[in-house]
Amino acid sequence: MTENSMAENSMAENSMAENSMAENSMTENSMTENSMTENSLEALTVAAVARRLGVAPATLRTWDRRYGLGPSEHSTGEHRRYNGRDLARLTLMRKLVIAGVSPAEAAQRALGFDGEVSPDAIANSISNDVAVREELVETLIRAARAYDRNFIEELLRSELSARGITNTWNEVIVPLLILIGDEWAESGTGIETEHLVSEIIKRLLQEANASIQNPINARPVLLACIGEEMHSLALYALGAALSERKIATQFLGARTPIEAISAVVKRSAPPAIFLWAQLDKNGNPEVLGEIPSIRPAPRVVLGGPGWKRDQVNSAVLVDDLLDACEEIMRAVGA
Repeated sequence: MTENSMAENSMAENSMAENSMAENSMTENSMTENSMTENSLEALTVAAVARRLGVAPATLRTWDRRYGLGPSEHSTGEHRRYNGRDLARLTLMRKLVIAGVSPAEAAQRALGFDGEVSPDAIANSISNDVAVREELVETLIRAARAYDRNFIEELLRSELSARGITNTWNEVIVPLLILIGDEWAESGTGIETEHLVSEIIKRLLQEANASIQNPINARPVLLACIGEEMHSLALYALGAALSERKIATQFLGARTPIEAISAVVKRSAPPAIFLWAQLDKNGNPEVLGEIPSIRPAPRVVLGGPGWKRDQVNSAVLVDDLLDACEEIMRAVGA
């Protein structure tokens, strides 16, 4: 707010009073315009907000149910409606997810957003170190809905070549899978789209994880999905990212019982063991005690939301692909 200087004479005081009245009038007009702007964004249906954001209505319902990012407006006998503030928070939520922020963290930041309802204000609320790849992710989602296999593969292959495994995974693939998965989970349709995208990603990551010439580790790092875990895409991403770093791996894949992991540990003495658990039922910390004791002891690294940080003391729990690579690089002496 502008602070007025002290008046030195009566004429100056009168002039200041007149200016103050003019400024108050302008302020009131500005407030009215802002109110009209916000009012123009109020009373939006789920379908209307979905069209504005470019997501399925099912995704909005999922964000409402899981994170409380739902509509605020409610009138007796009518469906709840989204107002301008709701739309701003949902816009921020979507931008953060596409930027690679986890949905839970993105929702927390969106719920705490209380700034201006404008695109510039929303963009400024995203930290500069977050690489927003919104346009690319949106293009891939449209191609997936159209079942355009060749275009998806060409775009992802180009991105992997230009940006590398880790950046492409964090900035493009993870947000893409989250948005597609949310649509399928809420509506029960679109499983064929999710399978198409996952199959393409898996194949590209397998290509990237080709035989390594002159690896830096004599004994391969062991990668496995623990127990009955079927979600193995993150494991393929890790194998490919380690391949970029000249680290050889032994891939056991999905649904690997602890007995099989123990047998491989005894025979190959890996410098590091990475165990993935997507689901809570598979992140059982008790199985870690069944890994054989060998010398030198391997570094046990855990990944996935199935593991709980307060339950694993004998292993390192990582938050993302880059952390996993760094832990394994330390284990192999890189």
